[in-house]
Amino acid sequence: MISTAEALDHLLALVAPMPVEEIALQDAFGRVLAEPAVAARAQPPFPASAMDGYAITDAKPEPGTRYTVIGEAAAGHAYTGDLHTGQAVRIFTGAPVPNNAKSVVIQEDVTRNGDEITLSADLERADHIRPAGGDFNIGATLDAPRRLRAADLALMASMNLSVVPVRRKPVIALIATGDELVMPGEMPRDDQIIASNTFGLKAMFETRGAEVRVLPIAKDTVSSLATVLQMAEGCDLAITIGGASVGDHDLVAQVAGELGLDRSFYKVAMRPGKPLMAGHLQGAAMVGLPGNPVSSMVCGEIFVSPMIDKMLGMPAGPRPRDTAVLSEPLGQNGPREHYMRARLGPEGVAAFHRQDSSLLSVLADANALIVRPPHDGPREIGAQVDVIHI
Repeated sequence: MISTAEALDHLLALVAPMPVEEIALQDAFGRVLAEPAVAARAQPPFPASAMDGYAITDAKPEPGTRYTVIGEAAAGHAYTGDLHTGQAVRIFTGAPVPNNAKSVVIQEDVTRNGDEITLSADLERADHIRPAGGDFNIGATLDAPRRLRAADLALMASMNLSVVPVRRKPVIALIATGDELVMPGEMPRDDQIIASNTFGLKAMFETRGAEVRVLPIAKDTVSSLATVLQMAEGCDLAITIGGASVGDHDLVAQVAGELGLDRSFYKVAMRPGKPLMAGHLQGAAMVGLPGNPVSSMVCGEIFVSPMIDKMLGMPAGPRPRDTAVLSEPLGQNGPREHYMRARLGPEGVAAFHRQDSSLLSVLADANALIVRPPHDGPREIGAQVDVIHI
């Protein structure tokens, strides 16, 4: 068996960043920007009024000064004439400031009588002009790589960019294996269960940025498994669920080997997990996850998510860890690194008492994993432990 750190190194070595493609800005939310976005337009592109009021030529106007209103400027409708001493232009927020204007007096500080305005005694001392390029200038960049958020799309739109260079989504084939499995909604026999792992992993990987294809369940026969594995041709990563152990009905290693799998490793010293294999098959990376539901979900989080990050050109490595204090004690850990399902709250973190790798109800209640090193000794309330948020 190898450590989780060694296993992750092997897995990351199996994949490479996806090619770059250009997509419409409106479709770019959640995608990974592959190259810096360069502004084609400044924002604002002209000096603009920050308030509703009157544009004047005085940079430091005095209370009681009178001006003659000669025109109006609104957003999308500039005043095109020149502004001279003693004159004012009625202006609204976002409108281009007229030539020669040095300040905007807010309308609350003005008394108007026909075409004449008088500045009030308690005049606010600010120019209320947004300078051209005050947000950004032509050539400003939005750095890459980054997973694009709503604010990023708004920024690129204001940069006058309609297409965005992003990493192509890695295509992942998910293959559940086992005669005991049926799909949700089907009528299982008394000796069968519902294939649950597929749906949790699909959501996990799609949230990370992958395109996931769910292939038919592979039965516990060489021909069935070989047929479904061949259906994964053209995908960037094939993931099998179950059948990667050493039992008489665990055929993934055998069949994948017959199809040309160049296996990288087989077992990992971790709980839940251990039976985990990986390598290259038919030009794509392949990972064999354990069949127990919690084991497959934890291994997906710890191992496959970083692989997707690398394929998207993002920094890839171990899942980030925080520290938290225990609100309940922990006993001695065994010889494998243990990812304990836990609940993190204001008082600290507590591991669930039941840690069996088949208990999806426990995983659904968990919002963190406590990471225990091999042979970690007993821990008392108040001790600090490493946690991964899930």
